[in-house]
Amino acid sequence: MNHMDLTDLKARALAFGFSHAGALDAATLVVREEVRAMCADDRCGLYGKNWTCPPYCGELEENRRLLTQYRTGLLVQTTAQLEDDFDYEGMQEAGKKQKELFQGFLRELRRECSGLLALGSGGCGLCPNCTCPDSPCRHPEEAAQSMEAFGLVVSDACTANGLPYYYGAGTLTYTGCYLF
Repeated sequence: MNHMDLTDLKARALAFGFSHAGALDAATLVVREEVRAMCADDRCGLYGKNWTCPPYCGELEENRRLLTQYRTGLLVQTTAQLEDDFDYEGMQEAGKKQKELFQGFLRELRRECSGLLALGSGGCGLCPNCTCPDSPCRHPEEAAQSMEAFGLVVSDACTANGLPYYYGAGTLTYTGCYLF
């Protein structure tokens, strides 16, 4: 995809409902061991409980090799204004909205572009209850691992590509990306 296509994709992503979108240079993405180590601390409660999360989502060296196949991409974000720092419901709603937008836009992009790599935010979430680790994934073609599970520092990816990660006090932003 060329620059003109990314400009069009950004506009389409915003029209689709994302709060923010920006071009992504795949060369700025750095897979880091320490991010995966944070996953192992299980702060989100999905470690070993979701096929798109560690330890089931692939090796970091494989992710590094995979990134070399991509040149450009699109960062997409959903930002929520929270009532206060403890607005757990608002945080959950924003996360759910990001996942719905991310999957919907991914379906559109897959019709136009084969071989794209989609990295969302948090565990997959396509199914109300992941089959992991007892049964195979129900939707392996649609499931997307998170940028963090892939080993990426989301704030670094945003900063390196000129897209803010933080939009001010009382906000929370979820970020995903599509690589072409």
